[in-house]
Amino acid sequence: MYNRRMNELHQPVLLSEVLTGLAPKAGESYLDLTAGYAGHASRILEATQNYKESVLVDRDDFAIDYLRGKYQGEPVKIVKSDFYSAVLQFIEYGMTFDMILADFGVSSPQLDRGERGFSFTKEGPLDMRMDQEQDLTAERIVNKWSERDLVEILVKYGEEKPGLAHKIARKIVHGRPWQSTKQLADGIAGGMGYRKTHPATKTFQAIRIAVNDELGEIAQTLPLIAKLLKKDGRLGIITFHSLEDRLVKQYMKEASGWGEESEMEIINKKPIIAGPSELGINPRARSAKLRLARKR
Repeated sequence: MYNRRMNELHQPVLLSEVLTGLAPKAGESYLDLTAGYAGHASRILEATQNYKESVLVDRDDFAIDYLRGKYQGEPVKIVKSDFYSAVLQFIEYGMTFDMILADFGVSSPQLDRGERGFSFTKEGPLDMRMDQEQDLTAERIVNKWSERDLVEILVKYGEEKPGLAHKIARKIVHGRPWQSTKQLADGIAGGMGYRKTHPATKTFQAIRIAVNDELGEIAQTLPLIAKLLKKDGRLGIITFHSLEDRLVKQYMKEASGWGEESEMEIINKKPIIAGPSELGINPRARSAKLRLARKR
């Protein structure tokens, strides 16, 4: 159901920077691969007024319901899909756009709603699925996966040091069965002192990435995005941790590395980050990085 308050609950990061970088003009087409609650999309569509040739993609049922309610009566196309599958479909259809945006972060409503299972500070089921129709959940990972597999994702996706990853994985295996996010977070933190960063932070990141195959989807999608851009079309990508940003940085380096023969031109040599004014009202923007490129 459409809920106007979602706009207030979800504050899009780097909004002014995205608008400056993509520079939407009247009549231009727009593809949002992670539309969420239309934080960026609403402002871009207001500028272009081209709803008919624009597409909003998300794999979260709650976001899709919101988008359908918000744009009821408008000809904008709303697609429930992961962004890799959507990109393959659009390429097959021969679709191209003037602007493409992908925000790889978890939305505030996902984090703030305990029943989604993303947050270690709120009681909820061990879920963490962005797509509620998929089978793999956080509960299966923490209660069924081997200690060895847990160590692997904690190191690879959580960027934990191997020694600490082994310690946490052993806690998880020995503490089974886990019933809720809060129980798991408290179990990981037990006996581990901390000041600012909760000991379960990286574990929850690792599990979430594994549940949603986030890095795999990004790695598959990036080499295809340029096929969906018109000449001089602009691409904006927002990342929230080094694993994502490393993939995006490497893609843009390769796509722009052949001079005039390159298919893409990097717009900003260094990633754009949030300024003090935004951080003051939206602390979650502190890790956001925006990279921009243009199709040659």
